[in-house]
Amino acid sequence: MSLKDKIINLRSSIKPFFQQIPVLFTDSSRKTRIVSASAVLLTLVAFGAAGVAPLPTDPDDVPVRAISAELELPSLSEQIAKLEAQQQLYVAEDKMRAGDTLAALLTRLGVDDDEAAGFIKSDSSARAMLRLKPGTAVQAQTSNDGQLQMLRATMADGRDNSPKNLLIRRDGDKFSVAEETPTVERRVEMHTGVIRSSLFAATDAADIPDSVASQIVAMFGTNINFASDLKRGDHFNVAYETFWQDGQFLRAGRILAGEFVNGGKPFQAVWFDDPDSSGQGGYYGFDGKSLKKAFLKSPLTFTRISSGFSMRIHPILGKWKKHTGVDFAAAMGTPIHATADGVIDFAGVESGYGNVVIIKHDSKYSTVYAHMSRFAPTSRKGSKVSQGDVIGYVGMTGWATGPHLHYEFRVANEPRDPLSVVVPTASPLAGAELQRFKTVAADITHRFNLLSGSEAPAAKPAAPATKLAAK
Repeated sequence: MSLKDKIINLRSSIKPFFQQIPVLFTDSSRKTRIVSASAVLLTLVAFGAAGVAPLPTDPDDVPVRAISAELELPSLSEQIAKLEAQQQLYVAEDKMRAGDTLAALLTRLGVDDDEAAGFIKSDSSARAMLRLKPGTAVQAQTSNDGQLQMLRATMADGRDNSPKNLLIRRDGDKFSVAEETPTVERRVEMHTGVIRSSLFAATDAADIPDSVASQIVAMFGTNINFASDLKRGDHFNVAYETFWQDGQFLRAGRILAGEFVNGGKPFQAVWFDDPDSSGQGGYYGFDGKSLKKAFLKSPLTFTRISSGFSMRIHPILGKWKKHTGVDFAAAMGTPIHATADGVIDFAGVESGYGNVVIIKHDSKYSTVYAHMSRFAPTSRKGSKVSQGDVIGYVGMTGWATGPHLHYEFRVANEPRDPLSVVVPTASPLAGAELQRFKTVAADITHRFNLLSGSEAPAAKPAAPATKLAAK
């Protein structure tokens, strides 16, 4: 419809209305005429607005005109030249490998800078780059031509095992080296595992670090002999802390809670360090009883018993003789741990015992460790030792036909079977300390139930990874 036709239609629609206007003003009162006049005025305004409002344009009425123009494109060669003139920085990352040299590491990182290599070798602080452990992540920032701009590696401080960054930077023609404390994120991880052959095989299958596996042994070592007590199908849950920097794993920390089912019997432990107590933290069962006993069940982490506490034919003397201890067969050089806190009463050579250490724990208890290949540097008469400290290494000195440890447990200087003797435990938590522990314990039971797929409450309370993480 054209614009002319639209106007004609509008006139025809309003014509009847205007024909009625004389009638309204002739046959009405003064008040009616005023109201009618106002209505007429508003109507005229409305029709006027409609008349001036733009009407929809018919696409067929829009003129079409083609336009063409030539555009000048920028020169590709000029763009490439500008990019080449700009200084580009590249970042590469790799890990230190066993037997790595500085040259090999820098080559993998894309560094071609003799001045930087010379500085690292000559500067006493920068030389720490040459002593990085295999697996340490190293990041490098280089320019177009391989010139080193920045080199960074994350290392652990030997004093408290806390991470630190070694940072080497280029400033013009000179280099600087500094140590920085990185921002470390603490996480709590939970895993479960099943024993098929050994504990370490199970932890490897569950992607659990070896340092955590060793803590499992230490945590349950007073109740489970991991060399002889494990059974196929035993299973465990563990919650432990890990530390990360910029999304990269740094190290595993302390186990916060663990549960180990050995032969159908559950053993549970929670780390508890009461901030209101002056005592040190320790592991407790979910009922608040301390897991720490005065003596470990075994002075060796992994081994087998080759001879028990009994009468036997002596392998060298060839006659019946009472064996006053337990022999643990192990590889030469296996670390030997003190089974309890005490003071070294003797460290030296003693007839058939060969290299032997005797630890006095109090006026009543003492332990003997014989046939050592060598002593630990701290194993001297009068030295104090703590439970788990390394005091020597497995050997075959004295009357021995093969590498093993002869271990004796003495009560009032009388030998007792170390595998069956009843030893004391630490005092359980009580009072307000126990109540605080219970609040820590409830969450971990729930978490372990979720981990094992069981919503049923455990037989005993348990401990929270969330709250423990805040400790």
